[in-house]
Amino acid sequence: MLDPTPVDPAAIRTAEQGPPSPNGAAPAGRGLWRGRLWHHARDVFRMRAEKSHARILVLVLAFTVVFGAVTARLVSFAIVPQHASERIGGGVISAARPDIVDRNGEVLATDIKTYSVFAEPRNIIDPDEATELITAVLPDLNARDLREKLSTKRGFVWVKRELTPNQRNEVHRLGIPGVGFLPENKRVYPNGPAGAHILGFANVDNEGIAGIEKYIDSQGLKDLAGAGFAASAADLKPVQLSLDLPAEHAVRDELVKGMAHFKAKAAAALILDVNTGEVISLVSLPDFDPNNPVDALEKDRINRMAVGVYEMGSTFKAITTAMALDSGKVSINSSFDTRGGLRYGRFTIKDYHGTNRVLTVPEIFLHSSNIGTARMALAVGVDGHKTFLKKMGQLDRLKTELPENAEPIVPARWGELNTMTIAFGHGLAVAPLQAAAAVGALVNGGNWITPTFLKRSDEDAKASYRRVIKPETSEALRYIMRLNGTKGSARKALVPGYFVGGKTGTAEKVIGGRYAHNRLFTTFMAIAPADKPKYLFVTVYDEPQGLPESSGYATAAWNAGVTTGKIIERVGPLLGLPPRFEAPAMPFPTMVRLGAWGTR
Repeated sequence: MLDPTPVDPAAIRTAEQGPPSPNGAAPAGRGLWRGRLWHHARDVFRMRAEKSHARILVLVLAFTVVFGAVTARLVSFAIVPQHASERIGGGVISAARPDIVDRNGEVLATDIKTYSVFAEPRNIIDPDEATELITAVLPDLNARDLREKLSTKRGFVWVKRELTPNQRNEVHRLGIPGVGFLPENKRVYPNGPAGAHILGFANVDNEGIAGIEKYIDSQGLKDLAGAGFAASAADLKPVQLSLDLPAEHAVRDELVKGMAHFKAKAAAALILDVNTGEVISLVSLPDFDPNNPVDALEKDRINRMAVGVYEMGSTFKAITTAMALDSGKVSINSSFDTRGGLRYGRFTIKDYHGTNRVLTVPEIFLHSSNIGTARMALAVGVDGHKTFLKKMGQLDRLKTELPENAEPIVPARWGELNTMTIAFGHGLAVAPLQAAAAVGALVNGGNWITPTFLKRSDEDAKASYRRVIKPETSEALRYIMRLNGTKGSARKALVPGYFVGGKTGTAEKVIGGRYAHNRLFTTFMAIAPADKPKYLFVTVYDEPQGLPESSGYATAAWNAGVTTGKIIERVGPLLGLPPRFEAPAMPFPTMVRLGAWGTR
């Protein structure tokens, strides 16, 4: 409702201009000054209000960013598994690793959940009491070291990694302020030492230290874990090896028994698929349990198939024979004089069991003649010999998925004498796996393929073939190896129905720069079936001893050959290698009299 009181115009002027002066003069402008002051104050207030509004917006934005970051961090804790690789106060939480499985999907290595106990020393009220309580339930801890850790002002120290559930419960019941637990991953190997030298092992931080475990890290897993992107083991694709677990168990069992029976210092065995290059089994004794890899540090625990380098003895004659035949300078019907000894300067090369007559190429292999093999190498020449061995991968380090691969020991100066001795396996030291790769290429039709510890398809294998000899040379070598299996030193590895061919090798070890006649390194290489090989079997013994059953002999046929035969007999059915008892077609009719293509 409007106010009916009339408005006095004079009062309005007085309010705007101020009261009149005492002498009745006009106002001095005080009202005008006040009006302007009021307007100025209003403008200042408005400006301050606008600035305050901007500041509030900035503060709101800042708080939004901060709380957004905190929220994102909390969400990441909820999404990222607790076992992802992180650093907590300087301590590394172990990252997840993919499972490792054999060619049939059997688990060889996997992660399990475990807990580790840590402490925050600056929050420990009484270090002495805490030490006493913790060591009472964890007696394997060093009390002095623990007390020193807990007496510092650090924010984080590990007390013990990888506790058992019972240990965790006991420490938890102590209720010590400043002591807590972190979930981690522990690597376990359910098959114990089976495949140990292939698998390698992981350390307490779940980092690969050797073997395939180290290879996995080299493929980017370690970098991803360090960047905080490690996923759970369930999210990681398993790594499938070429290894066959049942065959691995069988090979190791036979090798353990053989090493004890022949009183050898060490032993190793290998099964190689000659068509795909897959390593089906590899055992090297003494070995270790990856679950407790402290023994892996012992110097005698090396992988003798890939890390050790040895003079391979007469098994190298397979390479020399193939070289001579493939060169075109020697045929399977060529003959060489092996009478007497082969002299070179002050050196004389002799045969272990000489026939003292002229021998054909198959007979040189059958009687393992050093003289005949050396003469074949000389027919090719020093340069041709070096070129062929280079092509067969014997003069360079063999590179596989395993980080542990040895460099061969090659003569610094290579003359005719070196070619003569290397021809029969002395004077050049290589890894047995390296020599096996070469023989595999010689018998598979002449195609070199790098050995692998990962499962490989036939198609992928053929795509990486590199031809090194002619197919007819490969056929000749298979025939000669079969001949040695029926008539020569490889007879002890014959298994009915498996059509085995092979070659023995006995080398004297170099001790103090000289060959020791009583310390031998023996090797046996066998192929089955010899007419169309699928697998190459290799067995080695380091310093086996002669036995009454061998009349005191410690050469390869009496130990490595015997064990190889037992391995073939045992794993043949496991690998789906069917026995057959019909003799295949004879590739060289002129050699029928030698009887190589027998049915055994």
